Amino acid sequence: MNWYVDVLKKYAVFDGRARRKEFWMFCLFNLVIAFVLGFVEGLLGSPGVVGILYGLAVIIPSIAVAVRRLHDTDRSGWWVLIGLIPLIGLIILIVFYVQDGTPGPNQYGESPKAAAA
Repeated sequence: MNWYVDVLKKYAVFDGRARRKEFWMFCLFNLVIAFVLGFVEGLLGSPGVVGILYGLAVIIPSIAVAVRRLHDTDRSGWWVLIGLIPLIGLIILIVFYVQDGTPGPNQYGESPKAAAA
């Protein structure tokens, strides 16, 4: 849960680097929360307003952590726009996201692994 809260604390921080664990744990918690909200709203017969509001609330932190994850692999945050290309862009982004970050400092800052140690 700390990984999720830490990303929300850095709500609109697009500089720096994010570890794989930080990125993927945030994605996992987002998926679980969205599933639970959808399930509860489905049971209540709600039109999905809470789910939409949640999605709007976490879109900026989601983009920010994705940019920081790309920075960890020594890529510009603008690479996130390749996700707009259907299917191929998503596959390329997933490959970038699962790669290990560059060891030591790079142009985007110190290694988050070194800071955690």
